[in-house]
Amino acid sequence: MFKRLLVPLDGSKLAESALPVVSFLTQVFETSVVLVHVIEQNPPEKVHGEHHLRTAEEAKKYLEEISCRSLPPDALVEYHVHTTEVQKVAKSIIDHVREFDSDLIVMCTHGGGGAHDLLFGSIAQQVMAFGATPVLVIRPSLGTVAASFRCKRILVPLDGNPEHERCLPLAVDLAIACESSLHLLTVVPTFGTLSGEWTVTSRLLPGTTSRMLDMSVSGLEEYLQSHQSRLQRSGLEVTCDVLRGEPSQIIVDAAQALEIDVIVLGTHGKKGTGAFWAGSVASKVSRNSRTPLLLVPVKK
Repeated sequence: MFKRLLVPLDGSKLAESALPVVSFLTQVFETSVVLVHVIEQNPPEKVHGEHHLRTAEEAKKYLEEISCRSLPPDALVEYHVHTTEVQKVAKSIIDHVREFDSDLIVMCTHGGGGAHDLLFGSIAQQVMAFGATPVLVIRPSLGTVAASFRCKRILVPLDGNPEHERCLPLAVDLAIACESSLHLLTVVPTFGTLSGEWTVTSRLLPGTTSRMLDMSVSGLEEYLQSHQSRLQRSGLEVTCDVLRGEPSQIIVDAAQALEIDVIVLGTHGKKGTGAFWAGSVASKVSRNSRTPLLLVPVKK
């Protein structure tokens, strides 16, 4: 399934929050790992309040030391320090995805503000816009030590769009490899949580809008149950739900209530990226949930 992971690290404890997930994946999939650090032009002295790696020598030493501390001793690990100073760190990391033929990027989101925009908004956006590489984003650990990781429950939000169903094969492969259960979820907005064109329609035709939403619930229940039956026939443990409310918040709440370990979401490539990062469901889920989020680019 996964053969080579690319893991960008900047030397901070926050970025290291991704390493327990990397350690888990190396053991489950026997995958190799490329730890990457990119030297910036005019780097700051500190990053996230910690000493910033400013030279190739200290970066290489750091990558080797963190590998020994955080990854299994038998893991196949490569170290790469991009020594040519760059202005656009995100673009450089994307280039390394192609250079090392990586099939999954694992990285930590650094919370809100500029760091979040750099590591999540820029890197993940460009990766999905220019390639077909899934991105597993991890929220930083709340403690001083990175939290351990397991993968026993996987949540797959679906909306009836066949394009977004293209994330299902990867979710299924992950469930089989990790012996995990799958929970399929579709969220139908309530009258009060509509957005976009639906907002105008609801104001002009409130009764019609409510009936259409109720009809959507019935149709989506059949839609999910068809996926559930098919996947259960292949031996997987699968449950499903159609819930009402604001989609991103329902997904976040469901992940917490069900003790989900990974959320798998299909996201659009170049054309859909703008909408995605402007405030779509996946973007809101990434900001509000502490559950690891596996973003799977889907193309037409």
